[in-house]
Amino acid sequence: MNIALIKAGGIGQRMGGAVPKQFVTIQDKPIIIYTLEQFESHPSIDEIVVVCLEGWHEILLDYCRKYNITKVKKIVNGGSTSLRSIRNGILSLDDRAYSDIVLVHDGNRPLISQEIISDVLVQCEKYDSAVAAIPCTDEVMVINTEYYGSDKFMNRKELYRIQTPDAYRLSILRELFDKATEEQLENIGATNTLMIEQGKQVHFAKGSELNIRLTTQEDIIQCWALLVMEKRIRYEG
Repeated sequence: MNIALIKAGGIGQRMGGAVPKQFVTIQDKPIIIYTLEQFESHPSIDEIVVVCLEGWHEILLDYCRKYNITKVKKIVNGGSTSLRSIRNGILSLDDRAYSDIVLVHDGNRPLISQEIISDVLVQCEKYDSAVAAIPCTDEVMVINTEYYGSDKFMNRKELYRIQTPDAYRLSILRELFDKATEEQLENIGATNTLMIEQGKQVHFAKGSELNIRLTTQEDIIQCWALLVMEKRIRYEG
């Protein structure tokens, strides 16, 4: 069984406004629904678990009914950090098989494609874990905080930018979070980082420059423009 674990527990401080970022609407549809629709329509995803901000569960259920999202089987409360939220989702899967694959994805990455989901699943089947990643195309420098500049650069050919989804056998996730310390749960932002922190390897899968994470108002504008262009291409050819 392949389970999508969608993180929608953040409050969106950097985006501002009274509505959590994952519930902000773009073209009259909440961001979280764009995300859920991609997993809903993927033939290899069997069910969806959403880690949701407390107090927004019923709103999310209403949206799922409105947009015919039928694969959402559980909605659980988010935690105080990203890893604590993921852990809450993993704990809700105590009745699932150790061999099941869990894809962890940011609810505020609504432009996730079917191709990315498929490749993450393929790589996870092969290696028991996988994360969407893309080559770093920009020059990267190490900041010197004394003068807000740099005298050191990094080789971009050796750097990859990590996205979501990242996927794991459930047995691996349970072991990771059983071993995770309070400091790790508080300060590490992603499961793949926790993997490396605990001495394990991370395997890359296909990512995309379009698979953007919406955290600021500028990201919303970019997402809106991409959706408009997608519709224009679809209808005009």
